[in-house]
Amino acid sequence: MHTDSTTDSSHAAPDWASIERAIARRSICHLATVSPAGRPHVSPVIYVAVGTDLWVNTRRSSRKARNIEASPYVHVAITVRRLPVGPPSTIQFATTAELHGADDPIVRHLLDDGSLKAISSHGELDLPDPCFIRIAPATTLHTYGLGLPLRRLIKDPLQAGGRVTRP
Repeated sequence: MHTDSTTDSSHAAPDWASIERAIARRSICHLATVSPAGRPHVSPVIYVAVGTDLWVNTRRSSRKARNIEASPYVHVAITVRRLPVGPPSTIQFATTAELHGADDPIVRHLLDDGSLKAISSHGELDLPDPCFIRIAPATTLHTYGLGLPLRRLIKDPLQAGGRVTRP
């Protein structure tokens, strides 16, 4: 297990492999961007994980794409529900995002090999101005509730914050 040196034993200590699996098993996250005027915008998006990158399909004219075009800095929050009741766990990170047109060679390859099927098989490519957002997770991810037994999370939710650094 490789965790950030600032994580102490009283807090959650998730390992990178379990966080990577949790990201790959989910398909919805909240993506935060900032407008050129400095106004935040958060929207739920459907993503697919390809390797360690997250890919999102949108329209180039969407607010999130326009914001990323102006500033690539984004924040991602992924909810990880471990129980049907109680607080959900989360994975959060700040990073940069890139826009790729549907005709970009990287996107064409991922479309051809089926990697982006989950976000491109419902007519998305038939819409005007389709594009894809590529989000590479940061080196350090922040978590809540992961790396702890559920009993401990419920008993001591104030100590559920954790941090994990990519090996």
